[in-house]
Amino acid sequence: MAKPHHHPGVPFPPGGQADLAARAIAPVLEKVLGRPVVIDNRPGAGGAIGNAAVAKAEPDGHTLLVTLSAIVISPEAERLFGRQPLYELDQLVPVARVLSDPNVLAVPVSAPWTTLKEFVDDATRRPGAITYSSSGNYGAAHVSMELFAQVANIKIQHVPYRGVGPALTGLISNQVSALATAPGPVASHIEAGTVRILASWSGARIPKLPNVPTFRELGYPSVEYYVWAGMFAPKGVPEAVMTRLRAAMREAMNDPQVISIFDKASIVAAYLDGPEFARFIEADSARVIPAIRRIGRLE
Repeated sequence: MAKPHHHPGVPFPPGGQADLAARAIAPVLEKVLGRPVVIDNRPGAGGAIGNAAVAKAEPDGHTLLVTLSAIVISPEAERLFGRQPLYELDQLVPVARVLSDPNVLAVPVSAPWTTLKEFVDDATRRPGAITYSSSGNYGAAHVSMELFAQVANIKIQHVPYRGVGPALTGLISNQVSALATAPGPVASHIEAGTVRILASWSGARIPKLPNVPTFRELGYPSVEYYVWAGMFAPKGVPEAVMTRLRAAMREAMNDPQVISIFDKASIVAAYLDGPEFARFIEADSARVIPAIRRIGRLE
């Protein structure tokens, strides 16, 4: 009898970080679990459709989810609009964290600020005058910038674009003056000298950007934000199956081939086992959810 497939669902179109990570891990999971692993892309509603599909799936360990940190945001955003969320986070159990990229604050080299202090001083003098792009309302770029603006007590003008690519183009072409982004997409622009990085949302300095200070060290201890991806299973998966999945993910994340694929894609592998990943999500939610509630309902 054929062994059942494992289906890691990816709630985003092919080519993004969650999809790249899932595809890199899949061959190793097949080897460890001894059965086919099929990637199922179900984009839509900022990932909520795919997240919900797995949240409601049979908890037999055959349907899994590789998704991004937006999984924390979606139910809160739905509530702001008085809508019933498609799923709740507690319907899913963390198996392992795969990557965790802190955002960085990028500005064009032509911008007048060389330090975060100059940026904050200018924003304080001219409320709403500095514009920043994002991949859309309640996305990573929007939420991380608002988290910073709320703590720094400044008003900056949000300009939502349709996706990360267009948001970056908006910055490079000087249509906007700032962008919060993972380091990967701006790496070539930093090297080319067209973009300057003022600060990072990470807990400690980013090894590849040793000269970039963190918001924390600049006096904003609660300003921390990561675009992370991880694997989840539906709640109720038997303990034995969960143990096997966690062991398989540990092996996949230590596999040289997976590490090399991540490296080529400028993705920083950041493995955490299920229990530690659950604690990380708790700390992340405690920062992000209040920020979303303060942003409030955007039409």
